[in-house]
Amino acid sequence: MRKFLLTVLLFLTTSAIAIDPQPGVNFKQTKEVIATDTPGKIEVIELFWYGCIHCFNFDPYLDKWADKLPKDIVFKRVPAIPRKDWVPMAKAYYALETLGLEHKLHEKLFDAIHKDKIVDPSSEISAINWIAVNGKKDLNEVKDAFNSFSMKSKLSNSFKMFKAAGATGVPAIIIDGRYMTSTTMAGGEKNTLQLMDYIIKNVRADKAKK
Repeated sequence: MRKFLLTVLLFLTTSAIAIDPQPGVNFKQTKEVIATDTPGKIEVIELFWYGCIHCFNFDPYLDKWADKLPKDIVFKRVPAIPRKDWVPMAKAYYALETLGLEHKLHEKLFDAIHKDKIVDPSSEISAINWIAVNGKKDLNEVKDAFNSFSMKSKLSNSFKMFKAAGATGVPAIIIDGRYMTSTTMAGGEKNTLQLMDYIIKNVRADKAKK
């Protein structure tokens, strides 16, 4: 681990990046190793909350980054649940997935909360009504998605991942289930993307050696 961090640090400090990265400051090892779902590929996960203004600001940058991923990278979003009042928005994200509306309404839900201020991120009813209207779905169908058989398991996994990562806030980025950075740690959205890319390059090189 120490050798990897030193390699990343050396690479970053000799490259064009707006920060002077330091292990334990700008990126760190996750508290626990998090199992990935895509063997043979590098998994990148964003822990986020719809009610977070920093996640809202970072989302457009992350979307553009995700649109240009190489074949060996898999990107996923996981709604963070460090406390109970974040559960409604976690359920909203998983409901969007269940209803096939994630790509259509993900960005719009952020806007509804932070720009239009018509959705209360702590209110499940507010999210259900908004999704029904904007997704053109029957209200009962949306309610069923919020209370699906798999929802409890998904929420449990979200809670466990936030804890295993050792995250203290969002947005947080987990790379290969072992390394974590964030907009706060990196010092801004663009720095975060650069730091993600460089860590990925080193993880890729490390995997190639093995």
